[in-house]
Amino acid sequence: MNKRNASYKYEVKIMNLIKKWKQISAVQFLLSVMLVGLVSCNEDSSTNTNSDAQSQHPSLILTQQGVKDIRANLGSIPIFDKTLAANKVEIDAEIENGFDVPIPKDYSGGYTHATHKRNYILMQKAGVLYQILDDEKYAKFVKDMLFQYAKMYPTLPIHPKPRSYARGKLFWQCLNDSNWLVYTSQAYDCIYDYLSEEERTTLETDLFKPYADFISKENPQFFNRVHNHSTWGNVAVGMIALAMEDDSLLQTALYGLKDVNLDASLKDNDGGFINQDDQKIGYFANLDEPFSPDGYYTEGPYYQRYAMYPFLIFAQALQNKKPDLKVLEYKEGVLLKGVNALLNLSDADGDFFLLNDAQKGMSYYNSSLISAVDIAYHFGGNNPELLSIAEKQDEVTLDDAGLAVAIGIKEGKTKPFVKKSIELSDGANGDEGAVGILRSGDLELVHKYTAHGLSHGHYDKLSFALFEDGKEVVQDYGMARYVNVEQKGGGNYLKENTTWAKQSIAHNTLVQNEQSHFQGKYDIGSKHHSESYIFSVNTDSVQVSSAKEENAYPGTKLHRTMVSIKETDLENPYVLDIMRVESSTENQYDLPFYYLGQVIQTSFDYSKSDVPQILGSANGYQHLYNEAISVADGANAKLTWLLDNKFYSYTAVTSHNDEIILARIGANDPAFNLRSEPTMIIRKRNTKEAVFVAAIESHGTYNPVSELAVNAYSHIKDVQLSYNDSNYTAVTIEDTKGGVQLFIIANNDNSKTKKHTLTINSTSHFWEGPYTLIKIK
Repeated sequence: MNKRNASYKYEVKIMNLIKKWKQISAVQFLLSVMLVGLVSCNEDSSTNTNSDAQSQHPSLILTQQGVKDIRANLGSIPIFDKTLAANKVEIDAEIENGFDVPIPKDYSGGYTHATHKRNYILMQKAGVLYQILDDEKYAKFVKDMLFQYAKMYPTLPIHPKPRSYARGKLFWQCLNDSNWLVYTSQAYDCIYDYLSEEERTTLETDLFKPYADFISKENPQFFNRVHNHSTWGNVAVGMIALAMEDDSLLQTALYGLKDVNLDASLKDNDGGFINQDDQKIGYFANLDEPFSPDGYYTEGPYYQRYAMYPFLIFAQALQNKKPDLKVLEYKEGVLLKGVNALLNLSDADGDFFLLNDAQKGMSYYNSSLISAVDIAYHFGGNNPELLSIAEKQDEVTLDDAGLAVAIGIKEGKTKPFVKKSIELSDGANGDEGAVGILRSGDLELVHKYTAHGLSHGHYDKLSFALFEDGKEVVQDYGMARYVNVEQKGGGNYLKENTTWAKQSIAHNTLVQNEQSHFQGKYDIGSKHHSESYIFSVNTDSVQVSSAKEENAYPGTKLHRTMVSIKETDLENPYVLDIMRVESSTENQYDLPFYYLGQVIQTSFDYSKSDVPQILGSANGYQHLYNEAISVADGANAKLTWLLDNKFYSYTAVTSHNDEIILARIGANDPAFNLRSEPTMIIRKRNTKEAVFVAAIESHGTYNPVSELAVNAYSHIKDVQLSYNDSNYTAVTIEDTKGGVQLFIIANNDNSKTKKHTLTINSTSHFWEGPYTLIKIK
């Protein structure tokens, strides 16, 4: 068939489809056009360049067999078809508008930064469209853009913005340069056979090889370390090595640069050490050290989400190109466990919990997690629970893994992904603390007792956050940064991330003498981790997460126990919080409580300042306004607040002369970089030992339409510290319906089989195991 006849038949088919427009959806119509185009292109193969049947491209995220299977299923796999149609509309518009390859000059969020970022995403999508739709215009789009980069790159100096410890060329830091190469490698793989041998030689000689050398050989301080930055660097070099079939470069990616001596004192921009003693290097090292055997990534879920894309996309490529490496089986399948861990580190709405540097609102709807879920499903045994996450994401990757997910959903294999209470260990061997998540009803409590978390870690041992039905109720502040918002510090970390967000007072944990844990110093904090003491979730009625920290302050021991209690007489479960501190010296102890919402009522009188005073001078205290203060009389201090039309109460045990401070974030913040949010701080002065006890509950709702408040008052009548010594702590909780419960914990023996006896007020209590909850009446 000649081209003219093929074109005529193609136009007739399009006209017939247009007549059917009113009978089918827009997506179906667009997909039908695609399929006709496929038929047309397949009928006339004369436009294809280098259509060698022995070609090994594509072979990274797409395979030749995968392309065939995708084409065979188009039109019958709704979630895949929808994603494909959306990408086609996007890329067609970009082709129509043309592209720009500007000289780099901006930080994150600026025009040149955003344009180069958009370009690599567009190239990756266009390359995939070329393979699936067999339409030359997509390959030409990628080719033209690549040659613009190949023309510009050899003349590029180091990026003009000087902030990074490893400055890039296209971007202000090598990290973003690596992002570009990870995505662009996939585009190159997709159009490899479209290009002539001479064109490939030009691109590899002028662009790809120098690019890979720059982020590796010319920046070993970036490439040879264990960090999400170097993961991206390793994978960038590895992906282009696979696309170019350069085994020497691949070895560099997998095992790092050899014979490189870095100064042991080098630090990155967040204060983290670059060169640790006996540090492993390369992709496999970044699999070994940051991941625990449970799949928890030591930097926290925000950065695990960011790192999972390069980890898994490279693993997928290696599985396709170098299956003998068995990367997805490495460390007992830690990458696949990592996907499960990440999903469990999200709330009911899919937003990730804020551990260490993290931006609120990041969720498993991010493109990194779409890729992660699809790869985990395809290569991890087709777990049907992952399909329910993919359905919520409503998008799949346009590759072999995305096809497997789409077919699984189409065939009705989906099962719900059920998040349960879980403890995820930290550390390469799982022995450096953990994160405990207690889930009861709609409540989710996150208890942090981890290692530091590399340079993105915060100084907040034994801190916690609380969620109800996907809403953050008791918050972790997260990081002080407006990502890609150029007006705020170039979209980078703000100085307040160090002066506020990382400091201990910014978190729900104990602070001694207004000093942060480990003096707020990375080189101290990175050497220590908390210890898990109890994690027990065997029953719905009582779940316990208990941990100890003995290095945050010299001579001081911290022990925090968080308990989720589901009492049948109460509508909702509540949380019991017990923080014990023992020290060899007298100290001031502050325990902040960062509730979100509007104060409704307090049980204590307070003096509100006409002019708020700044609470302190350093270590985060300089960013807090002291708005009101009360001196406790020994009775419970109750705070009730309203958030999203739900009532919550915090009922704290106090001693005579404890100070209750109502404070607000925002002091010494001339650029309004910090969110103005409240906290309640209980302060104990001049004491060696102390116990902070409180109950936290959700208990009612307000309807602004009917203007009715239901259960607006707390259901906790009284909380008392009934017993405390070095061996046992006991707390009595009385509710407004007359129920009384006694919780007892053994402070120094967590054996599950040890039998205990404790007499309180002439009544003896007997139990087995490290804790008990006794119903008194």
